[in-house]
Amino acid sequence: MVGSCGERGHLGAGGSFRGESGEGHGQVEGTVSLMAEVPEALLESMRTFIDHHPNWDQYRLVQAALAGFLVQNGVRSRELTRCYLANLFPAQTRFRGA
Repeated sequence: MVGSCGERGHLGAGGSFRGESGEGHGQVEGTVSLMAEVPEALLESMRTFIDHHPNWDQYRLVQAALAGFLVQNGVRSRELTRCYLANLFPAQTRFRGA
């Protein structure tokens, strides 16, 4: 499952997150790819959470975490709020892009 406001990537064995980019890779208009190295403990915690919550995947988790951090730290944007809510409540179609 992919959150409604992002694209797929993968969690690498070395603790990196790499997004797909370019034509033919399913890039969603208005998105960017990213790669970030994360501590092994964080990667393991993410894997454990995903293993215990089958309705979540790494893409949704990263999108929700990043959007949540920005919202909680004062970034005001209707699109950001929609992205945050769409990842937390994927069954609610009203939170998907308008």
